[in-house]
Amino acid sequence: MKPSSFIIAAPTSDSGKSTITIGLLRALSRQGYRVQPFKCGPDYIDPKLHKNASGVDSVNLDLFMQSEESVRTLFRSYQAPSDVAVVEGVMGLFDGYDRDRGSTAHLAEVLDLPIVLVLTPKSMAYSVAPLLYGIKHFRPELNILGVIFNKVNSPKHLAYLRDAANDVGVKVLGSIPTDKTLTLPSRHLGLITDDQEALEAHANQAANLVEAHINLTQLLADSQYQPISTISPIGSNAPKGTKKIAVARDEAFNFIYTENIRMLEQFGTITYFSPIHDSQLPECDLLYLPGGYPELYAEQLSQNSAMIQQIKTYAERQAPLIAECGGMLYLSKSIITAEGKEYPMVGLFSHSATMEGARLTIGYRQLELFGVPLKGHEFHYSHLTPTDEGVTNQLNATGEPVDTLLFQHGKVIATYTHLTFTADFLSRLLEP
Repeated sequence: MKPSSFIIAAPTSDSGKSTITIGLLRALSRQGYRVQPFKCGPDYIDPKLHKNASGVDSVNLDLFMQSEESVRTLFRSYQAPSDVAVVEGVMGLFDGYDRDRGSTAHLAEVLDLPIVLVLTPKSMAYSVAPLLYGIKHFRPELNILGVIFNKVNSPKHLAYLRDAANDVGVKVLGSIPTDKTLTLPSRHLGLITDDQEALEAHANQAANLVEAHINLTQLLADSQYQPISTISPIGSNAPKGTKKIAVARDEAFNFIYTENIRMLEQFGTITYFSPIHDSQLPECDLLYLPGGYPELYAEQLSQNSAMIQQIKTYAERQAPLIAECGGMLYLSKSIITAEGKEYPMVGLFSHSATMEGARLTIGYRQLELFGVPLKGHEFHYSHLTPTDEGVTNQLNATGEPVDTLLFQHGKVIATYTHLTFTADFLSRLLEP
């Protein structure tokens, strides 16, 4: 059997893409298929859910932060050893950072992937016909494999929907009945629970519905592709440097791109540690404090004074250090929670990070460090006070200045922006 690949898309956000993707990944995995999940865009949460469902690291594919050729190479390399590659789209099918640039449709076009639409026909029946027709004909070069109707109320409702899809030439791949118990574990301000039992229950419930209501055999047959024999699996030829790299990874710090880790591995050996639980900072040439939810674990972080002091000592040497978003908050004087409680942190910077009056800041960013152009993504609810130490030298996706701060002390880099690492950037950071 040839391998298969497809991209899950929808007309709008909140259509059920994540739940159906999770259900497909878990169902295919437990049927013995080697699956490889991907996520369109910079999101961290969906890849976590993908890994929980499949046991495989999910890879972000982002056409703003990466070139089209880089995305093709990345996708094909991770796709190569799998039986089924499943890409979860972002927002609505044509929603990008500049019209449809960087959208799910753009990614499907670049990767030549068939599109599986997820459509939630709330308060709709035959009216889905013009909606499907418009999607199909807006960009006729796209391959709309078919549609999965989500939250279908009854067999009669489904019959109307099938008629509508058939009349505009869109294949119905399946339908998921309305099930009010099928909800992702609690989300709040973009947060998702680490309750493994709840995540497992959700993945299994979604998989059961997928197996019962989607023709997986037909889906895989319709999405087969001819593998390219010259493609090497990712990392198979990666050189390995001699640097020692310490990466924070625990409940508080876990927003880490799979590709950033692979990039770091080209420069040396990674040792993971926990700023919450460990008392010793690993010996390192580069310290990476990624994003996460330090505000939820501020008390535990503040109580680990041994780790705080070691990280402060390392940072005061102006040794190579990357602190992104939550990692930057950890380097602040203190974190003030949404309830107004203040907890001391590393204190490298004089500002405090507060969750009081939380509001969302989100968007792509462009900047330059050590003469190297970089791209990244900002997503947070906290803000800093005061901010006189930082500089604003970042642009948004369309090249307009933004007030995103960056703090630099020698080779210590701290910013709200989650960066896409490049070899040039890491080489400059690590050079003597």
